Order: sequence, then C-alpha cells, then structure tokens
Amino acid sequence: MKRLYLVGPLLFLATLNAFAQSVDLTHPLVLKQADENKDQHFTMESRLTSITPSGTVLGTDVYRLKISYDPQYNVPGKGKGFRCLAFSYSPGDSVTLGIPSLTNWTYVLPDAGTDKSGQVLGIDHARFEQIKDDQGRLIPFDKAYHIYNTFVDFHAICSVFANPAEAGQSVADLHHIGDEIVHHAAFSQPPTHLGSHIAEGSFFKNGRITLNLKGLTEENSGACALIGYDSGRSAFKMIMHPMAEMEVVVNGYSHYWGDIVKSLDNHWVQRATLVEIVASEATLPMPPGKTHSMVERQILIRNVTDTR
Repeated sequence: MKRLYLVGPLLFLATLNAFAQSVDLTHPLVLKQADENKDQHFTMESRLTSITPSGTVLGTDVYRLKISYDPQYNVPGKGKGFRCLAFSYSPGDSVTLGIPSLTNWTYVLPDAGTDKSGQVLGIDHARFEQIKDDQGRLIPFDKAYHIYNTFVDFHAICSVFANPAEAGQSVADLHHIGDEIVHHAAFSQPPTHLGSHIAEGSFFKNGRITLNLKGLTEENSGACALIGYDSGRSAFKMIMHPMAEMEVVVNGYSHYWGDIVKSLDNHWVQRATLVEIVASEATLPMPPGKTHSMVERQILIRNVTDTR
C-alpha cells in the first residue's frame, strides 16, 4: 500500500523525517538490477481508446495481464523466466474474454534485446497466431497484436527502462534528484511483424527517450525511486495483410510517457504508468484509399508481491 504523507503538518514532518532517514541522500542513489532471487507478481491493465479525427470516441478495449517472475524458470547465461498466470480482454470494455492458451504460459526473457530467432524481447510470435478466446472464437488479428504487444510493453517498462544496461546510458546513471539521461534505446527501431498478418518491414522507431529521477516515494511499505520517462517523437510503419491478396499499410506518429516506481530494497518495479497518443494514416487498396485514426492508451502496472 502506498503511504500518503499529506495528512497534517505535524504528522507529515514526522513521517517525512523517518522516510528521509531510511534513504541516505548525502550519497548518490544506486539503482541496481532487480533481485533475481525473489519471485514477483504483477497485474497490468492496458486501456486502448479509439478516437475519430473529429474527436468522437468510438470505444475502449481493455487488456488485463497477470504475470509473475519465477526464478525456477531462469536459464543461466540466457535469460530470466516469466509465467503468464492469466490474460483476458474486453472488446469495447464490455464482456470479459479469457485466453486459455496464455494461462500458465512460461517463457524466458533473453539477456539480449532479442532471442536467437530475432523476436523482440524473446516473445514468441507463434503463440499469438490463430489465438482464440475462451468461447473458442478466433481473435481478430488487430486485437491479437495488441495482446502480443502487452507483453512487449510490460518488459519495455519493467525490464528495459527500469534496469541497468551493460552498454549505453540507463537508469543506473541516475544518482541525484533532477538527473536526466538519454536512454540507450533512444532512436532504436525494433521490428513489429507478427505471423502472417503483420509482415516483415513493419517497425516502431523510438524517439529521443529520456529518463529522469523525479524524487523519492513509498510503495508497498518501502522506499522507492520515482523515475519519469518520455519517448520523444516516435514513428511506426505496419504492413498488414488482414486477408489473402490484401495489403494495408499504416504509417503513424506516437508519443508515450509515464512514471516508474522502483524499490530501493529489492529494485523491482512496484508501480508503473504509461500514457500514449497515436495518430495514423492507413493506405487501403480500395476506396476511400486512405483513412485516419487516433488512439489513446493508458497502462497501469502494479507489483502485488508484498516482500516485507
């Protein structure tokens, strides 16, 4: 539980003093790799709202993930083990549909950015090809992509942004409140193809990603660093084949930002947020030829492991 300090001036000062004593601000903060020996459990909710260029809200899809880090699935020298406990989604924020094939699915997050097959963060594309809901219905390819992308988002925030890197600037270079760095993933261009529906040549190009140490806070009864991140102006291209002999090319703009609350004890993320604005133009092989759309995404990740 997060403790609120603004509960009256006397209690605020006493609590703030006790909090300050638990963190030595006379020395630079050291933001380390998350403790690999401690299992962790997380919930993640991603809300995707579609908006017309005129400002009309078309609807909101909600994607919900329960995921754990489990050391027993680690592969020494190769990567860290994760287990998807459950995944569900609500098209139009209505009925909630489970995805049985993802329940208790385990995978290894590679120490490098991709696995030996070139898959981003080692997330298996095949797992999301022809994926079905708990009613036995095939999930539309665009929603299947967002399900896949939920795992990418989780690790981009909790593994890439929140942990030190072997090369390039990272969270480990933030030592004092107010520090800001350009993250090593800035201007990177990971591929975004997925199965037969989203073809090779698709990509997402990050902008000037920055991280800044905004201050200290408390989450799950422990002292934490509050880290802000911002993607800068990003761009993407999606080459989609919604059906045989049909190609739709989408070019677009993205800007995302958020906060990461990182424990100063075990260095695991305790809470994280993301807000993203996406504008895109789709080129169609039939009239009207081109369409435009806007999407707003909001993500909330919570660490539900009480380690104290």
